Amino acid sequence: MSDHKKKPEDLRSHRWYGVQDLRAFGHRSRTMQMGYDAEDWTGKPVIGIINTWSDINQCHVHFKERVADVKRGVLQAGGFPIELPAISLSEPLVKPTTMLYRNLLAIETEELIRSHPVDAVVLMGGCDKTTPGLLMGAISMDLPTIFFPAGPMLRGNWKGVKLGSGSDTWKYYDDLRAGKITQQDWNEVEEGIARSFGHCMTMGTASTMTSIAEALGFVLPGGASIPAPDSNHIRLAAQCGRRIVEMAWEDLKPSDILTRDSFENCIAAAMAMGCSTNAIIHVVAMGRRAGFDIGLEDFDRIGRDVPVVANIRPNGDTYLMEDFYYAGGLKAMLKTIEPHLKSDALTVTGRSIGENIASAQVYDSDVIRPLDNPIYESGALVVLKGNLAPDGCVMKVSAMDSRFLKHTGPALVFDDYPAMKAAIADENLDATEDTVLILRNAGPKGGPGMPEWGMLPVPTKLVKQGVRDMLRMSDARMSGTSYGACILHVAPEAYIGGPLALVQTGDMITVDVEKRLIQMEVDDAELERRRAAWKPLAPRYERGYGWMFSQHILQADSGCDFDYLETDFGAPVDEPAIF
Repeated sequence: MSDHKKKPEDLRSHRWYGVQDLRAFGHRSRTMQMGYDAEDWTGKPVIGIINTWSDINQCHVHFKERVADVKRGVLQAGGFPIELPAISLSEPLVKPTTMLYRNLLAIETEELIRSHPVDAVVLMGGCDKTTPGLLMGAISMDLPTIFFPAGPMLRGNWKGVKLGSGSDTWKYYDDLRAGKITQQDWNEVEEGIARSFGHCMTMGTASTMTSIAEALGFVLPGGASIPAPDSNHIRLAAQCGRRIVEMAWEDLKPSDILTRDSFENCIAAAMAMGCSTNAIIHVVAMGRRAGFDIGLEDFDRIGRDVPVVANIRPNGDTYLMEDFYYAGGLKAMLKTIEPHLKSDALTVTGRSIGENIASAQVYDSDVIRPLDNPIYESGALVVLKGNLAPDGCVMKVSAMDSRFLKHTGPALVFDDYPAMKAAIADENLDATEDTVLILRNAGPKGGPGMPEWGMLPVPTKLVKQGVRDMLRMSDARMSGTSYGACILHVAPEAYIGGPLALVQTGDMITVDVEKRLIQMEVDDAELERRRAAWKPLAPRYERGYGWMFSQHILQADSGCDFDYLETDFGAPVDEPAIF
């Protein structure tokens, strides 16, 4: 354990338990009511464990057991653990989209920490929006924090073929539509694609964001790569419990760890992993919570220099997170890209990221490629701008057909998802592989919540002709497990009158990745005429949380946080009054 900065009377929980007055009498007696003795908490850090377990979150179902291991570690180190349940966002099961509730989790996390007598926190998360939601709230509250990742599930299997969650869903669905597999085959894939608890084992948003959390400095070294069923995952839980007690005494807070360097490290790691496009929105939001103006340009700039070295689907065609772990895991990948890292950035270990990865080794150089033999020469993502997206949009170039890096084709525009879904199934649809499919009114306000609709299906008639990729564009997001020539996060969104609202079927759309250009070939006078004729759509919500979301959500390029939640480490965060 490191030298203590704090004495017991300096602990935040002392305000609840350590004073001698009427209110503290109530705090102590009601804690004793639950069977605890005063010696359980007296002079000890109180550790809040924010647990996003639920019966219907497949990524976190093992947290019911893992939280006991975190508590075990806290007790071993001389702390007092208290479990605080938080909203559990199951990516496939929460509708209309978990992105609608990321900020709600961030609010809940911040207020759980603020309102309870805790000195430090362990965040238990992993499924897509859970990781950024938890971290955003903890960053704003700024108490010592460690993140415990859910871990990826085991590899899927069908007839001896390795299956990757999400990525192989789209692949085999296209094969089903094309008549290449039978309905029975499809049913068997369904049964074999998700074989254990844990989050997606492809390089989806979950694997991306837990790895980003580690690269930022919030996860114990190597923790983000451990498969959920592995016994090392149990040990990691206890290690988190022990370390967070030390951090409480050391007063090692997010504001001590997070710098612009640490954010640039996590962007470099994301690019090298072939990250989910969702990473941009979440990292921008976390950065702004921490007081740093992280933007799309940072991703594009760093991505030009950092190649994709993690050979994991959907960027690669063979390996999954379980293979990545056996090849050395995130520590080994970070060691590989160390020339692109700020190695002196501090982490939850109390040591630098460079010290954490000093002994890391790559055990399979086809899974974790060397810098001189990457699977893609530059970063996974690019940012495009132009008259269709003046505030930017995103494209995952590492997982698409390279012929669409420069393309001009006619637009086929859909105003909503049901219209798009019906048209895609139409065997007589007027579309070719050169057509640019456009879905709009699917952004933060229009979706609502910016659903993962951005990987528009290739029309059935083209799938039957063997077409597997074409240019698609939307103000929506897409799953990190998705792939293809999909332009996403168009900002400003169509629902608020962004230029995407003005596109008409037949307009020629130009994409030039080298020039970072996205353009509709329509003259300014015609665009002005269309703008004058544009009418806003009806509100998506009239009451409740959805109404509040719609009133305060920022656009994709700004991280989709609520406008009233952004702050800075210098801004006051009031402690609760205790009367």
